Amino acid sequence: MAKTVLVINSGSSSIKYQLVDLESGEGLASGLVEKIGEPVDGHYKHEYNGEKHELEEPIHDHEQGLKRVLGFFEEYGPKLSDAGIVAVGHRVVQGGSIFPKPALVTDKTINQVKDLAVLAPLHNGPEAKGAEVMRSLLPDVPQIFVFDSSFFFQLPKAASTYALNKEIADQYHIRRYGAHGTSHEYISSVVPDVIGKPAEGLKQIVLHIGNGASASAEVSSKPVETSMGLTPLEGLMMGGRTGDIDPAVVFHLIRNAHMNVDELDALFNKRSGMMGMTGFGDLREVHRLVGEGNEDAKLALDVYVHRIVSYIGNYTYQMGGCDVITFTAGVGENDDIVRKMVCDKLAPFGVKLDEEKNSTRSKEPRIISTPDSSVIIAVIPTNEELAIARKSAAIAEAGTDTYGNTFAK
Repeated sequence: MAKTVLVINSGSSSIKYQLVDLESGEGLASGLVEKIGEPVDGHYKHEYNGEKHELEEPIHDHEQGLKRVLGFFEEYGPKLSDAGIVAVGHRVVQGGSIFPKPALVTDKTINQVKDLAVLAPLHNGPEAKGAEVMRSLLPDVPQIFVFDSSFFFQLPKAASTYALNKEIADQYHIRRYGAHGTSHEYISSVVPDVIGKPAEGLKQIVLHIGNGASASAEVSSKPVETSMGLTPLEGLMMGGRTGDIDPAVVFHLIRNAHMNVDELDALFNKRSGMMGMTGFGDLREVHRLVGEGNEDAKLALDVYVHRIVSYIGNYTYQMGGCDVITFTAGVGENDDIVRKMVCDKLAPFGVKLDEEKNSTRSKEPRIISTPDSSVIIAVIPTNEELAIARKSAAIAEAGTDTYGNTFAK
């Protein structure tokens, strides 16, 4: 019988899910629940076996949404009772210093994830709620928390520590946790096979570039740097986020624009980045504007690329060299213009892009640099769901996690 894991990603008003086949690594079925708790009708989408099933109705809470999702599996397939489900894996953004590794969902760990919402207020609460609901709906199936921050918990102290007053930093758990860790870990683990080089000693940079964007550096597949910090705001310019910015801008806007914390939060996280500079968070629209001669869009794209190249230079010197740079996530996998702009900036250092390979659309892992390039340039689709599924299955099979929690039916 096949072995599968149902991967759940619960947001404040949405739920994404995928049933992953552990042997093939493929997603057998997937879906989306949107507009939970909103005054308008919510939207469900369930895809299986090439067919898409959709439904609109008011969705009052996560429990109602997840009950409907289980109903879709029963009605449209595949039936979970026949699919060999061994675990449910829940993506959690922030594990803080408490969870350097995945954990079984228990009363204790649910409360701990909720407590960590102070570090990720938009994410941890809904993620804990999703696990709580699924645990009640599927009590005989192990539920596992998999934390985005776990991979970067291994960062060297020099990379994870802010130069903030030590007492304040310790009291309020302020350090660089990073984000997108599941994606960075997955990509850095498959790069050696894709490029045909051993992982030991390999110096690589991973560019996870989507609406949210982050960069990381790995040596021997272990992280040594990442661009996101206490929150996902730090680092690269993003769809709606500023990325790196002088913290004193906050003081300036409080004093002169009389903005409060909530207004500043929304400005920095939702109304800045590409959205704030061009009116669009989607790079396809930005490219269209550039083609029409829009100077704001051209500047925004230049800033976007400038930031990426700055991190590549920083990480290359931190590692003492670089063997491979990998583009992944929505923009990284699909935007050949951004890839070319970045690589053109690196050309003086011997980076050579194969123009034809770069412009070819593909869902397969591939090398897009020339054989004589000083650094290998790769494009590898990320698969966070598979990574979460594998980690969840390992704990489910063992029946215990590293914290001493056990699963008993």
